[in-house]
Amino acid sequence: MAKFIVLLGLPGAGKGTQAHIISKTLNLAHISSGDIFRENLKNQTELGKLAQTYMDRGALVPDDVTIAMIQDRLSRPYCNNGALLDGFPRTPTQAKALDEMLSKTNQKIDCVPYINVPAEVLIERLSGRWSCPTCGFVYHEKFNPPIKPGICDKDQGELYQRADDKVETVKKRIDVYWEQTSPLIEYYQQNNLLLEIDGTQAIENVSNQLLDSIQRRNS
Repeated sequence: MAKFIVLLGLPGAGKGTQAHIISKTLNLAHISSGDIFRENLKNQTELGKLAQTYMDRGALVPDDVTIAMIQDRLSRPYCNNGALLDGFPRTPTQAKALDEMLSKTNQKIDCVPYINVPAEVLIERLSGRWSCPTCGFVYHEKFNPPIKPGICDKDQGELYQRADDKVETVKKRIDVYWEQTSPLIEYYQQNNLLLEIDGTQAIENVSNQLLDSIQRRNS
């Protein structure tokens, strides 16, 4: 039977990295809502064109359009073994729609791992990043600093900090995400699907804990 997993985590929690590792290990399709949006917009699909009309006027893309994109992706053959969903659902309304979508083919969400990292750790992780404008290499003040502060080791370019990596922007991103996602976490908690994972560990340890929790859940 196909397996469906929803992976949750705030910006900087390492969700993208873990999604890649877990989907590959468990042979699941990695369904990233961001990738799906970009693909539909780039290929000018009917759903992409519809989404663009909302984006052009600064409005949020309605749930039914997003859900239709997800449904189209899940119907493809490479999802026959199941999928790991990354970035969708974002709200309890979308979660319920996903449940209904899967139930039509007698499928369901197996579990919802939540990579939990305290806000102060996320701020340190994200706001310490500096990039080289020439080669694109990304440094970190604490975890991967350049030999000479402010200068790229590779081409001696002057490092800069992206606007969305500045402390105030990072704090706002975390606040907005948490405000949107906390009801979703509560929804899956009430449905006994949430698996809380300590995201402050090393990447390999987080992966091992994720896999162990998923496998024990389905044993």
